[in-house]
Amino acid sequence: MGMEFKNMVSLVSRNGRHLQRYSKGRRQVVGCIPYRCKATSQTFSGEEDLEVLVISSQRKGKGMLFPKGGWEIDETIKEAALRETVEEAGVLGIVEGELGKWNFQSKSNDAYYEGCMFPLLVKEQLDLWPEKDIRQRVWMSVPEAREVCQHWWMKEALEILVHRLTSPQQHDEKVVGPC
Repeated sequence: MGMEFKNMVSLVSRNGRHLQRYSKGRRQVVGCIPYRCKATSQTFSGEEDLEVLVISSQRKGKGMLFPKGGWEIDETIKEAALRETVEEAGVLGIVEGELGKWNFQSKSNDAYYEGCMFPLLVKEQLDLWPEKDIRQRVWMSVPEAREVCQHWWMKEALEILVHRLTSPQQHDEKVVGPC
């Protein structure tokens, strides 16, 4: 999947809203929380073994967030989440089970959105990606990400991910990818 998808990814982000999905008047957006185990950690025992990837907002000085964008009518929800993550953060990996859905209002305009987030177990970090010149990407600890993430609903998604990854019964069921 990785190589196939990489070959399909153009180095230009999709633009325009004509393919956007809406639900009850709310634009549907999807995204991922890219994560990995710290290099020093052989086993995964708690959030201190976890690193997440955040990106800078396109608007200067508006803080950090997880990659997200519009879900378009010609793709599945997981394809959209992966596409947005490649476009904005330049990473590939395994899109895991949905973390949840949130309804929120844009801070910059009065539009309403429905957001859906997924974990992405990162397998590859690209040197070139569509938004490389307009975004920074930073690996950080969970406490750092809680501090800098600008969206309340993304912080909630992060808490769900941490709970899922640190909950012992989840590992027994092989619900999450191995670190």
